[in-house]
Amino acid sequence: MTVNMIQLQSEITEHWEQKILPFWSNLKDTTNGGFYGWVGNDLQVDRQAPKGGIATARQLWSFAAAYRVTGQDIWRDHAEHAYRFLADHVIDTEYGGMYWMVDAVGNPLDTSKHVYTQSFGVYALSEYYRATGDNSALELSKTLFSLIETRGLHTDTPAYREQFDRFWNEQPNEMLSENGVIADYTMNTHIHVLEAYTTLYRVWPDAQVKAALERLLAILYERVYDQDTKFLGVFFNKQWESIIDLRSFGHDIEASWLIDDALNVLGLEQHPAYAGMVTDIAYNISNIAVQADGSLMNEQEGEHVDETRIWWVQAEAMVGFYNAYQRTGDPQFLERVERLWAYTKEHIVDHRAGGEWHWSVDGNGTPDQHEVAGPWKCPYHNSRFCIELIERMG
Repeated sequence: MTVNMIQLQSEITEHWEQKILPFWSNLKDTTNGGFYGWVGNDLQVDRQAPKGGIATARQLWSFAAAYRVTGQDIWRDHAEHAYRFLADHVIDTEYGGMYWMVDAVGNPLDTSKHVYTQSFGVYALSEYYRATGDNSALELSKTLFSLIETRGLHTDTPAYREQFDRFWNEQPNEMLSENGVIADYTMNTHIHVLEAYTTLYRVWPDAQVKAALERLLAILYERVYDQDTKFLGVFFNKQWESIIDLRSFGHDIEASWLIDDALNVLGLEQHPAYAGMVTDIAYNISNIAVQADGSLMNEQEGEHVDETRIWWVQAEAMVGFYNAYQRTGDPQFLERVERLWAYTKEHIVDHRAGGEWHWSVDGNGTPDQHEVAGPWKCPYHNSRFCIELIERMG
């Protein structure tokens, strides 16, 4: 199969600029700040819905990156709007860190502190500084980085702990545990701390950030990655023992390119063990998790395979497979991207007027009834897919 790269890049650019960005732009809350916290499956906006800390950071990242890539002032204005809400309402100025949830006007609603949330703060604030040069954002990013390192890092293990109350007392990790288990450590948090520190290092190449990135790469290779199966473990106890037989296909392919991104900023692209991990994960997911229709399945627990096609899984797979193509030159990865994009355009994109992407569809392409925007459904995954491929194919 011959992939028309120019056409692919053009389609993705148009989709991002004419579908994704306008949808999220229309959710700007000019009364209370930030962006409206909920759009139901019926496309009705709930202007009184709470606003998530993670969602706020992801909105900030998305608009900051849009400004950096396009240079259009409208996206700088949206990024500044998101930054003000994050800095003024989501940051706990008394005890430090970002809240899990605030109400529609910005009052604390759930004051839990999760390392995952803090990592997205670092990620977004670093990108905002990268795009605008606003030094206050970089200083706030450094503060959150220090907080993760002092509160979140268990140096003896080493590992990043997960959930805390407002006063930084460790709590059971209910926010980022699923499948009937409560995990002490998760792959998910570790790959997103890595992602955050990679962006921070781009704008602040400090020795302590470098050391933290190197530590994270070692954790992922030695503790999370299974060199025999080529899968990443998902949920662990305090001894780094996997507590469930679970394979998260989307997280694996996402992790492969996030790890490679960290290797790039550190100048470790040719590190034999880590480079091998990147390509082995990509080949593994390509061989095992791709459906006949080109889409990517969600996960497998034991013998049960969840074939749901989730929006973010398709988005991250396109980036992961394109990254693998760049690293290996193997045309199968380019074909994977083209088929995933064709599937996404037909089934994942919401073709209703005023729609964006469905949360997920089943094997017949029937959408579920999940919200279109909420604490977890944000412009981050699909905006980033567009940005990554536009820049990589540019």
